[in-house]
Amino acid sequence: MDELLPLLPVLDQYKSDARMIVQLKDEVRNLSLLLLAIQEEMGAYDYEELQQRVLILEERLHACMQKLGCGKLTGVSNPITIRASGSRFGSWMTDTMTPSSDSRVWFMDGYYRGRRVLEYRSVNDFMKGQNFVQHLLPHAWAGTGHVVYNGSLYYNKYQSNIIVKYHFRSRSVLVQRNLNSAGYNNTFPYSWGGFSDIDLMTDENGLWAVYTTNQNAGNIVISRLEPQTLEILQTWDTGYPKRSAGESFMICGTLYVTNSHLAGAKIYFAYYTNSSSYEYTDIPFHNQYSHISMLDYNPRERVLYTWNNGHQVLYNVTLFHVIKTSGEL
Repeated sequence: MDELLPLLPVLDQYKSDARMIVQLKDEVRNLSLLLLAIQEEMGAYDYEELQQRVLILEERLHACMQKLGCGKLTGVSNPITIRASGSRFGSWMTDTMTPSSDSRVWFMDGYYRGRRVLEYRSVNDFMKGQNFVQHLLPHAWAGTGHVVYNGSLYYNKYQSNIIVKYHFRSRSVLVQRNLNSAGYNNTFPYSWGGFSDIDLMTDENGLWAVYTTNQNAGNIVISRLEPQTLEILQTWDTGYPKRSAGESFMICGTLYVTNSHLAGAKIYFAYYTNSSSYEYTDIPFHNQYSHISMLDYNPRERVLYTWNNGHQVLYNVTLFHVIKTSGEL
């Protein structure tokens, strides 16, 4: 008995632990039921339906941005040199459809047969040439008319009129599509050459391709593309000869064309897709380094990205805003 008496407190502790285990068992059972209910609730949602709802919301957001912020280009600032790197020709860009907190920069040196894309963590890292990862594309590119849109790179496949959509996160090609009748391999380039037959770009209205065909006698054609499938949604013939253009870019559904890639260039021509009309313009454009081989507008930042003779340059733009009040946002 003397040896057993000290075990009484231990037995009491066991009884207490047993009660706690029963309580824990009940809590686990309740949690299991709760998780099962959540699983059943989540299963009621169709992934494709949710994705479609997200796409519709994104389209409405872009429509609101267009109505509240779109306008006619009236001026371009003096150039702001970000960095001098790479060869004479190339392209650099940020994503046009990511939150402002995402400031990654993509860098593609050269205008043909390149496959190496450098992704910098931020603009500051790009300026310092540090903190980057490399993507090796499965197909070489042609020209400098590439664009990064919603996490994917859109570019012209070398020696073809095929557009490739390459997804950075999965490091895979999501879709390829032939741009019917579009010239390639320096058939209809800009005035500087460089296999710049097909120029992909974005603005507040989405994804565009600027190119030309034999049927259009070498005049610039604009096609609005569906970003997921790369199908052509609508096409316009501007009547402007592509070989006479230095470069071009889209802002708010309007194509702006420079009359040269060399010093003394100006923004000379504007084509309005909303009215299928055009006008000649006279907007000064300071070409600091005398040889532009890439010029693109970023609707998120409202700036022009330029590759100018081995220099990566930005321009701020001035838009004449017209607030639309009719229709639903």
